[in-house]
Amino acid sequence: MATTQITVPDLGDFEDVPVIDVLVKTGDQIAVEDPLVTLESDKATMDVPATAAGTVVELKVSVGDTVSKGSVILTVDAEANGAAAAEDEATVDAAPSKPEPPMDDDRPAETREPAAVLPTPPDGPVYASPSVRRIARERGIDLTLVTGTGRKGRITVEDLQRFEPGKPAATAAPDGAEVLALAPWPQIDHASFGEVETVPLSRIKRISGPSLSRNWARIPHVTQFDEADITDLEAFRKQLNSEQDVKVTMLAMLIVASVATLKAFPDFNASLQGDELVLKRYYNIGFAADTEEGLLVPVIKDADTKGILEIAAEIRELAAKARDGKLKLNEMQGGTFTISSLGGLGGTYFTPIINAPEVAILGASRHAMKPVWDGEQFVPRLVLPLSLSYDHRAVDGAAGARFTTYLQGILSDFRRILL
Repeated sequence: MATTQITVPDLGDFEDVPVIDVLVKTGDQIAVEDPLVTLESDKATMDVPATAAGTVVELKVSVGDTVSKGSVILTVDAEANGAAAAEDEATVDAAPSKPEPPMDDDRPAETREPAAVLPTPPDGPVYASPSVRRIARERGIDLTLVTGTGRKGRITVEDLQRFEPGKPAATAAPDGAEVLALAPWPQIDHASFGEVETVPLSRIKRISGPSLSRNWARIPHVTQFDEADITDLEAFRKQLNSEQDVKVTMLAMLIVASVATLKAFPDFNASLQGDELVLKRYYNIGFAADTEEGLLVPVIKDADTKGILEIAAEIRELAAKARDGKLKLNEMQGGTFTISSLGGLGGTYFTPIINAPEVAILGASRHAMKPVWDGEQFVPRLVLPLSLSYDHRAVDGAAGARFTTYLQGILSDFRRILL
């Protein structure tokens, strides 16, 4: 028997990441790139793929365990895989055992198979994802008192919602701030008013939802709207794309211009930490990537050290990884400022939600040709709508206006970056 160990790849700065699902079992045949286990951090989930083919000999992890880079997931027997290929047709055609269903069964309750409710032992381990644990902390819920209805007793967000129904949450948050005391969510029989269809949220939306709610409820957002004349910039972009293979998008231009603006206004490249503002001397720019499962935010690291062609190539690479579900955790962490560009979809202005612990986020909508008065006559100019949301605790309105004014000046005349 020639066994091979499959280990957890580099997760960036993350350690002790919980295993929320095991997708194979002993005896299963696996191929390279087959998903083995699902890990979940505060920001994202990721499937760990197989790096070798063969028969699963021994599983080294189970649901609820925590793993880090180098942790052994399982061992495979490569020889057994070769032997399996030589078996008779009846054996080859026999379908391998399917992985158990995901922990969170999101089908409507009336279509699910009955399942036994497994309470979490009060003196045993508590099986819950980081996002569930965070919600429990904010609501002051003792997880050992909650009955987990997920597979193997895992506690879900729905379990927290059912716990002590009707009681508003008013407890101290981990950073000492008071959590808002909100009225219970209305419980309505929607089907009593007409035909309905229940569609489960994607895993990404379920994970990001609590963070978005926290950021919107606890950060005093102010959004500054402005317009940038990008007529000359668009002409420059098209010229670049006609001269070389790397296609430069307006997002790449926005990242370069934003870095220059952040250097001029360092309070926007910062994080609040108690009564202090942590000013960051590095410029890691996140950008919202639209995928079928929901929005992900890859991060361009050290954007101030990269040229526009390098940034454009990196955007394309990270966006492709996001769409294919292959982004690594360390490719979505460490951001200092985020850009959400809806240019290809339409719209004029919107209010982007700040991605805590950052203090600002820039939104860009669809550019359009508009008549602009040049002092003597109206001339057609290409105008880009900008929406800057910022944390009013860290930045005041005057600074927000100066930021967008400076940014639109750079976008109108890209040569200003050299100043």
